[in-house]
Amino acid sequence: MRLHLQLTPNTQAVPFNYQHFLVGAFHKWLGWNQAHDTISLYSMSWLQGGEVVNNTLHFANGATMFISFWDTGLAKKTLQGALRDNLLFCGMTIQQIQMQEDPRFGTHERFIAASPILVKKQTPENRTLHLGFNDAEAAAHLTDTLKRKLSSVNLDLPVKVSFDQNYAAAKTKLVTINGIANKANLCPVLLEGDPLAIQFAWNVGVGNSTGSCFGAVK
Repeated sequence: MRLHLQLTPNTQAVPFNYQHFLVGAFHKWLGWNQAHDTISLYSMSWLQGGEVVNNTLHFANGATMFISFWDTGLAKKTLQGALRDNLLFCGMTIQQIQMQEDPRFGTHERFIAASPILVKKQTPENRTLHLGFNDAEAAAHLTDTLKRKLSSVNLDLPVKVSFDQNYAAAKTKLVTINGIANKANLCPVLLEGDPLAIQFAWNVGVGNSTGSCFGAVK
């Protein structure tokens, strides 16, 4: 299930690295829940509709975003919390919320990144590397991460995830959240496999840290 949020214009300047504010608002709406400490089975897009003004973001006509959930119970709990307290940050409030049921998918789909896609790799020395869209290992790590999330809800389904190597405008973006720099990817992804696994990915996102505003797809 996907919640589409229409937001009012900001009354204070929005920093480029606003994502932790968005995560904070989400957890405020969700309230205490085991989802805080477990694998993220939800994903959040970045804000859309802004422009750069004086080295900050400005949403003169408001902003749009979405939050997607595999667990409809979490979606409804978040919706109830957002209706009780519609404030996000920088003066923006929720003007409207629309619910979207899961679309029907085939066995081959292409999704666009609604927030940069982060792909992590642990080295034998316990270092964390961030892989780019053109890294030969990226597809395997994207696939493994999605399968691990599927396994967490007892689904064993065939699926493969890869970056669209034919997309000419693909690029990496350095995103700093809570002082931690992350090299993420702005590139569509290709999914092949069971339609239910693809539906799952549409909701929970792809790659790592989908609960921290990475990896949402549309």
